[in-house]
Amino acid sequence: MTEQQKNGPESQRDMTRRRILVGGAAVAAAGLGAAVVTTASAGETSASSTSATPSASASSPSKEVCYRLTSETTEGPYYIDADKIRKDITEGKEGIPLTLRLKVVDSDTCKPLAKAAVDIWHCDALGIYSGYESASTGGGGTPPTGTPPTGTPPTGTPPTGAPTGTPPGGGGGGHLEPTDDKRYLRGTQLTDTHGFVEFTTVFPGWYEGRSVHIHTKVHVGGALTDSGYEGGHTCHTGQFFFAEEAVLASAEVAPYSTSTTERTTLDEDHIFAGNGAEGGLLNLRYRKGKIGKGVSGSLTLGVDPDETHDGTGR
Repeated sequence: MTEQQKNGPESQRDMTRRRILVGGAAVAAAGLGAAVVTTASAGETSASSTSATPSASASSPSKEVCYRLTSETTEGPYYIDADKIRKDITEGKEGIPLTLRLKVVDSDTCKPLAKAAVDIWHCDALGIYSGYESASTGGGGTPPTGTPPTGTPPTGTPPTGAPTGTPPGGGGGGHLEPTDDKRYLRGTQLTDTHGFVEFTTVFPGWYEGRSVHIHTKVHVGGALTDSGYEGGHTCHTGQFFFAEEAVLASAEVAPYSTSTTERTTLDEDHIFAGNGAEGGLLNLRYRKGKIGKGVSGSLTLGVDPDETHDGTGR
């Protein structure tokens, strides 16, 4: 007799619930060949080598399964209000292609939120934010000289206590006014009737004091205008994070490999809550040994559309 048979239907329902929660909005890997898959669940991450077979999606989760609220975080100092309604946010920036597929659901009812505006913004491959090129603390700007670093990128301990001086990019600190008119790697889209939205971007780089991440906001109750998305309120402000294995693989690919910036690991990051998908840890897929060909990232966001979380009071 198997363990499932011993424990009965209740154990089987629990296992089904865990599978759905871990799956998030998983992107099928058909046609990828052998792939590295990193999955995220509350409190754990794992990576494995797998054959390419279509994976189950959370596009139609069981009505009995509801999602925990996705962790709220600070918006950071480099947010610019939603004014670029678009899927492709690369604007020609170099980097590993990243397809980011997100699903937004009401954490109480599990129903998808249609026509919610999802903002994302992140640094480029060398840690620079558009709109704040002179204020960013990444490894961009003047190209590094000498022999590029090899092997594992250096790591550093994140700052502790109240921030001093220039706030760490994308971390804590109050909002800063833009220093330039660049807007690459920023964009907004409305979710479809199933709660999905998809962005075409590049794998972010790293900069001092923070692990690799993407910022996000979810807005509801507003509408599209000629100036962008206006009205309503922000029901979620969070960040997406990347498994260490994927970051180390990206560091072997140019232009990431030219960065001389001290790198903070996921475990050292002072924003990531360490609670897996609930804290924003993405499900990632890419070809083993060929991450430069592209990465697919996905996650289901559980939000409370009646709450306001603009991320400015943290």
